[in-house]
Amino acid sequence: MIKSANKRTEISRQVVLPFMKSLEISLKSIRVRFFRSMITTVSFILGVSFLTFVRVGTDTANGLLQTQDPTYRQALMQAGYDLEPGATSTGSSAKERWIVILSLLVCVVGIVNAQLMAVTERFREIGTIKCLGALDSFVLRLFVLEAGMQGLAGAGIGALLGTVAALLNSIIRFGLVAWKHVYWLAVAKSIVFALTVGCVLSLLGVIYPAIVAARMHPVEAMRVEQ
Repeated sequence: MIKSANKRTEISRQVVLPFMKSLEISLKSIRVRFFRSMITTVSFILGVSFLTFVRVGTDTANGLLQTQDPTYRQALMQAGYDLEPGATSTGSSAKERWIVILSLLVCVVGIVNAQLMAVTERFREIGTIKCLGALDSFVLRLFVLEAGMQGLAGAGIGALLGTVAALLNSIIRFGLVAWKHVYWLAVAKSIVFALTVGCVLSLLGVIYPAIVAARMHPVEAMRVEQ
């Protein structure tokens, strides 16, 4: 009984790999498939960038509107903002919100597709590491880490580009006065919101492909012809 327990403990030590090893393998996988990862990440950057552009643009418009200066209010209305009398803040239009939602959904579909293709390409790799003793949780962790790193990088770059584009657009439309009245705390909240949405969507997009990879039987994976 004791020998059996010791044997199970020895086996569990062999198959449970440390987190840093998972991170190392994930980074190597991204480097090997760099160009494909870049294509997925670029589409993700565009979606997050557009989300940030809309939110930061609204923040800068709110900064001008809350000065209560009729000149700024008129300039905002001429720029296309639909302002009611006495309004102290602007909101993104329903059209803009739907465009943002659709663009993010397209990004998620692209992530799912790219990850499913990655699973197909890595049948032998997955089969090999599972034959060597890797648990399903280890394979799941690999794909989640890869998607998390791509999502964080894409969301960070997208948020930065969207913020810069929104501020430049406000300066072009309203002049340097827009920069003077920007509420930086609101802009920071919009950036954090975009980063959070980007990372969450990236992780949601990889759940199904990661489960498919984790549940793969080693023998079946090794039989697949590449």
